[in-house]
Amino acid sequence: MTRSFRTLAIATSALCIALSASWLLAPQTWLELWGVAGYTGAAGLVARRAAALFLGFAVVLFKARDVPPTAGRRAIALGFATACGALALLGACELIAGHARAGIVLPILTESVLAALFARTLASQASPADLID
Repeated sequence: MTRSFRTLAIATSALCIALSASWLLAPQTWLELWGVAGYTGAAGLVARRAAALFLGFAVVLFKARDVPPTAGRRAIALGFATACGALALLGACELIAGHARAGIVLPILTESVLAALFARTLASQASPADLID
């Protein structure tokens, strides 16, 4: 299953690079799509910081693409499964609460799929000893 982790890591790394660039260069696009308050200085600050985080995630995933199934790779998969699942849940809650519009559905779906795929790679590389931790 190393190959599936490799493919997932590379694809997610590319997605994170695209998200980093878009949050850095055109954050108002996301804000408008989601139907949240317009672009302000504070929103710009948060957007630029999110861009830096996405860039860091891209580097971690790209560098980890060929790591064998070790505790480190399991930690990366668990971290990304958790983060993507949390983002999907938060997005759904914001949509239900009326704080975001239907434009947030695509990110919710993408995050849900990524959470499931990272969880699947995590489950496929688990040993019986890992299940006890």
